[in-house]
Amino acid sequence: MSVNVTAPAGCQGSVVGLLNKRRGTILNSEVRDGYVEVDSEVPLNDMFGFSTDLRSLTQGKGEYSMEYRMHSPAMPQVQQQLMADYARSQGKK
Repeated sequence: MSVNVTAPAGCQGSVVGLLNKRRGTILNSEVRDGYVEVDSEVPLNDMFGFSTDLRSLTQGKGEYSMEYRMHSPAMPQVQQQLMADYARSQGKK
């Protein structure tokens, strides 16, 4: 997902850290009029709960938008977990 975050400039480090924690790739960061705008790419699966964390870090002043950009394969460990879960569910029948 293409994610654009706008937050107070004093929160830039926290916002970038939050995106990195969610396996995000920072594409651009720009400070304007006391606010920072960060463009990044973050897997959709890692975006759940992002708005709550962003509001907590920015005292409710941070905003974000996300837009579908491309489809990427799941990480190998996620693929293995999905296959194991499926095999377990098939064995229960």
